[in-house]
Amino acid sequence: MLNGKTIAFLVAPEGVEQVELTEPWKAVKQAGGEPKLISTDSGQIQGFNHLDKAGTFAVDDTVDNADPASFDGLVLPGGVANPDFLRMQPKAVQFARAFFDAGKPVAAICHAPWTLIEADVVRGRTLTSWPSLRTDLRNAGATWVDQEVVVDAEGPNVLVTSRKPDDLKAFCQAATDVFGK
Repeated sequence: MLNGKTIAFLVAPEGVEQVELTEPWKAVKQAGGEPKLISTDSGQIQGFNHLDKAGTFAVDDTVDNADPASFDGLVLPGGVANPDFLRMQPKAVQFARAFFDAGKPVAAICHAPWTLIEADVVRGRTLTSWPSLRTDLRNAGATWVDQEVVVDAEGPNVLVTSRKPDDLKAFCQAATDVFGK
């Protein structure tokens, strides 16, 4: 149980794979946590079902204002455009890196490890992702494996990763378990 722990969900204004946002969000709430949507812009973000626009979601705070110290963990949903945008935003990259620097747990699915590569926090870690990131992760010093979910506790924090929406059940369970510790 998360017992009121606050978990940040970092997403771009457009391009997040909606189910990779909504399922972990629901899992955090069901475990007793408080999810907060953080983005680079205030207002709303646009979710996608692959390449088709889906729902919109209200932003709770921006990376300009949100203090990583006020969160107990971080979720990085995927989608191709979402992490590709975030990794080009220095404040978003700094926000993600702050969780590693503070030893806080992070969960990333699908293409989300692109943001972690930019934050330079995957070296020496074992993780998984959407298969097209395999070479990027290896080039950044990570060990890439093709598994439903990977929980790596070798670094300063625990890192949970999964490959795709089909892995969401295992991803959500592993992430809430790690956030609850």
